[in-house]
Amino acid sequence: MTGIRARFAAFVAVAAVAPLLAYGFVSVRSLQRATEESVAAGNLAVARQVAERFRDYFVSNKRVLDSVGSQLTGTQLAPWQQAIVLRNHVIDFPELTEMSLLDARGRPIVSTRSHPAPFEAPADRPDQDFVILPPELDEDRLPTTYIAVRLRERQGQGSWLVAEISLEELWRAVDSIRIGRHGYAMLIDQNGRFIAHGDPDKKALIANRVIASPDERRLAAMMETSERPVLPRVATDGGTMVAVAARIGTPDWTVIIEQPEWEALAVAHRVQRQLSVAIGIALLATVLAGSWWGRSFLRRIFALARVTQDLAAGQMTARVAVSGSDEIAQLGRQFNAMADRLEELQEEIRRQERQAMFGRIAAGLVHDLSHPIQTISNNCKLIQRIFDDAEYRATFRETIEREIATVKRVLEDLLNIARPKPIERFHVDLNAALADALRTMGPLAETAGLTLRQELSREPLYIQGDLFALGRVHRNLILNAIQATAPGGEVVVATRAAGDRVLVSIQDTGCGIPAERLEAIFEDFVTTKKRGLGLGLAISRKIVEQLGGRIRVSSEVGRGTTFVLDFPAATAVPARIAG
Repeated sequence: MTGIRARFAAFVAVAAVAPLLAYGFVSVRSLQRATEESVAAGNLAVARQVAERFRDYFVSNKRVLDSVGSQLTGTQLAPWQQAIVLRNHVIDFPELTEMSLLDARGRPIVSTRSHPAPFEAPADRPDQDFVILPPELDEDRLPTTYIAVRLRERQGQGSWLVAEISLEELWRAVDSIRIGRHGYAMLIDQNGRFIAHGDPDKKALIANRVIASPDERRLAAMMETSERPVLPRVATDGGTMVAVAARIGTPDWTVIIEQPEWEALAVAHRVQRQLSVAIGIALLATVLAGSWWGRSFLRRIFALARVTQDLAAGQMTARVAVSGSDEIAQLGRQFNAMADRLEELQEEIRRQERQAMFGRIAAGLVHDLSHPIQTISNNCKLIQRIFDDAEYRATFRETIEREIATVKRVLEDLLNIARPKPIERFHVDLNAALADALRTMGPLAETAGLTLRQELSREPLYIQGDLFALGRVHRNLILNAIQATAPGGEVVVATRAAGDRVLVSIQDTGCGIPAERLEAIFEDFVTTKKRGLGLGLAISRKIVEQLGGRIRVSSEVGRGTTFVLDFPAATAVPARIAG
């Protein structure tokens, strides 16, 4: 019996060699693939998050320049007043070290410095309105660059608003990124020169304006064309590195994250070696023990691979169930720590988006309320001097009531977005309501240097509606038409009956709206203007729809825009209105 047992054990051992080796090969390959995909997906996600953060940084500064440009071009400011606006923004935004207003030929008009840096508009792309120049080093050997926006509304010329921006914040952001203990991030410009490097030993590369290696410069194209996360190798002076890259886009810079290959795949290599030892020991064990051990081992590896795929597919809550204290558990904990970090970065991006939305609402409120408040303030100062003038007191009362009504409308717009109120319906003479709105907007059109023409139906047109709510819709659309139309243009307001419907059209000869933006203009906080809350059209559509009507728009860039309001006609007119 002893010999038989020995021969049976030997037979079982031989029979188990092939499946154990197969299991070992699959395990090694799965572990290597899962680890590389996990490291690649994690590092690439970090790189893209950082690139998105840098992109938002430049977009935010562009918005600042757009805001300054709207103040310079939208008002008749003297040069000394424009200089004060520029200096105030340089003080309010620490990253802006210089701001200059230049004419179309690059000659300074006003600047925060006595000798502003020269700027030349890109000759190869004359229609480009936003330019980011290649970075340079300032006197402190810190990276800096210039960004410029074209101000097309300045007296019909293509003037430029140029600002020098310190990239020290980006430098520090790159320094704060660590992958493992020896992994660093770096930032290179469109010419392949280093802007920032997280490795303290390689800061000299920035000061010496060293160009990145060809392998590093090819990373971005490789990562963009890959169908799944890969882990390219890069040869450097410090050995072989695994690296990923993400393009910022605007500007055309690239974020690269490098980590020594031995560190990135250390856990996989250790597990691979131990797996080989485990396979050798398993050959001497019983089939039952070897089978049980192999299944439990592979189950953990495949679980890690599945969670890696879930994370790569965007399921940020996916985590590995960690048990034990061996290398696989260590890999699982590191993977979970990486996933936690990715989730934190994603939440940070959401927080920044919420802050950006709040900033936009705040900026819109400042824009929409500053004019009526300033008007009230000026009239209050003036009434103190000429209080005895009865005619001016009447004008003062009208002005104060009008501007307070404007402030209340802005606040009501916000409240109506949060808690829409039902609209009471009465018979309304649409021609009379439009005539009243046209009288109100007439002085504004005259000041803007354009013609405000009415083509109202000769027959009375009645609908079921709210006179105040309809007035808001009419004023919003007429005001938008006036603001979009250049001096010398025309705004036409017309009404007509179409069967059992009543149509109102407001047509302008302004700049028009691009086709890709037409579907979004009625959404909350969406505007084609440089400032404002973007609630006018959203409120208008809600009011029209509450009254059973429809609003539609057609536009052609460079030729103008037409808004059409379509209401059901009132079925009967009360005698007191008809008479």
